[in-house]
Amino acid sequence: MFGAERRRLICEYVRANRVVSLRDLAAAVNASEVTVRRDLVTLERQGLIERAHGGAQLPDALIIEPWPTAPSDPETTAKSAIATLAATLVGDATAIMLGAGTTVYELARRLAPRSPLTVLTNSMLVARALARTPNVELVMTRGSLDNSTLALVGSAAEHWIAGQRVTRAFVSGGGLTTERGLSSTHLAVSEVERAIVGSAKELVVLADHTKLGVESTYPVAPVTRIDHLVTDTSGDTSVLESLSSRGVHVHVAPSDLAAATT
Repeated sequence: MFGAERRRLICEYVRANRVVSLRDLAAAVNASEVTVRRDLVTLERQGLIERAHGGAQLPDALIIEPWPTAPSDPETTAKSAIATLAATLVGDATAIMLGAGTTVYELARRLAPRSPLTVLTNSMLVARALARTPNVELVMTRGSLDNSTLALVGSAAEHWIAGQRVTRAFVSGGGLTTERGLSSTHLAVSEVERAIVGSAKELVVLADHTKLGVESTYPVAPVTRIDHLVTDTSGDTSVLESLSSRGVHVHVAPSDLAAATT
């Protein structure tokens, strides 16, 4: 059995049992305890498990509890529709990076049925959505947890992301204009998202109509760096036309996609 497959099985076993002994893990994957111990070190670095005395456990942040139902408002509907359409843009990519935010979280929820896929993320929301998905290899960045966004931020996250390469990155942000491009209201998040932008061959921005034409404080990516924009039907047409004229592929998600999953 290859190491990657063995570690995937270890993750599944820990997710199913939450707390497991080294002996049980070794028996489950038919490997020596020495080998499994090395795998646990690797998986702990990736944020997928925590080593405990004589075994491993699921990190508290990845223990899935009932998720509160989102209020039924126009923005929630728009974000769900955007996420459903954005999932189709993953295409044949084998590795993608997902940033922070509720719209990106909705996208993560719609990745579960597809396989195989490696997802790199700094978002604990995304981690919760994908933690028990066996056909998705989840890799967490390094960094410190920002409580307001539930995202890993800081220089450790930025440096780690800068060393990665993925086919596509999906980010949200706080505002999007033709003149300033994508921007954020949060300094620490914007710095990490700039690193995410630099790690990807293609950049996909998920932005509902409330973010179009809005300039936030901290820059993330110029409009010339944005390959795709996924938005909803309430967006300002003049803003969308302006973005399209600058080479951005604009995708408008109809509201009837809100209830769909892919």
